[in-house]
Amino acid sequence: MIAIEKVNQKYGGTQILWELDMQIAEGSCTCIMGRNGVGKTTLLKCLMGLLPISSGDIRYRGQAIQGQPAESRAHLGVGYVPQGRDIFPLLTVEENLLTGLPCRKDRSKKIPDKVFELFPVLADMLHRRGGDLSGGQQQQLAIGRALVIEPKLLILDEPNEGIQPNIVKQIGDVILKLNEEEGLTVVLVEQKLAFARRVGKEFRLMEKGRVVAAGAMDGLSNQLINQHLAV
Repeated sequence: MIAIEKVNQKYGGTQILWELDMQIAEGSCTCIMGRNGVGKTTLLKCLMGLLPISSGDIRYRGQAIQGQPAESRAHLGVGYVPQGRDIFPLLTVEENLLTGLPCRKDRSKKIPDKVFELFPVLADMLHRRGGDLSGGQQQQLAIGRALVIEPKLLILDEPNEGIQPNIVKQIGDVILKLNEEEGLTVVLVEQKLAFARRVGKEFRLMEKGRVVAAGAMDGLSNQLINQHLAV
C-alpha cells in the first residue's frame, strides 16, 4: 500500500530523514518504533503531507503523493491522528467530528454510526466542548475524527501518550477490530512495547533517520530491543 524510497527530509538546517526506505503492506498493522528524536513523527508528517520531503518518492497504492497537500491525501483515504491530539478545544465533540466530513469522497454530511459504536462516550458528550474532555476522551475524539472519512489507511502518532490505562486498552481494542475485522491498514508510532506487541503485526525500527530493522512483530527480539529501544 505504501512504498517509501530514498526519502530525505531537512528541517531548517538539520537533516532528519536519511535515504529512508519502507514498505507497508495493505491490511497490515505496522508499529514504527525507536528512541526519541530518531525521526518517527517527521516520517508520519511526511506521509500525511504536513512536511515536505527534500528528495525521494512516497507512493500510496502505486500513486506518487509526495507533492500533494494533506487534504488531497485525506481525499485518497488517509486518516491521521497527530501526536498531542490537536482537537479543536472550543468546538463541540460533534463539530470536531464534522470537520472531517469534507474529505469524504461521497460528500456525506453525516457522521458514520461506526464512530459512536467504537467510542460510545462521544455520543454521550456530543454537545460538550472538546477542551472540556479528559485526555483519554480527547484521544478518542481525535481517532473518531480521523475515522469519519472511513479511511483505507489510518496513521496514529503515539495514540497512548498520557492516556489512562483503561482508555489505552480500549484504543488497542479499536485498532485490533479495525485492522483484523475490517481490513484497515494501520501505521502507528508507539513507545509502549507491550501495546505494540499486542496490536502490531509488523515492526519498523528507526535509528538516526533510517530504518535499521524490520519484520513480523514476533521477530522483535530482545537483542533488537536492547540495541534500538532500551534507554
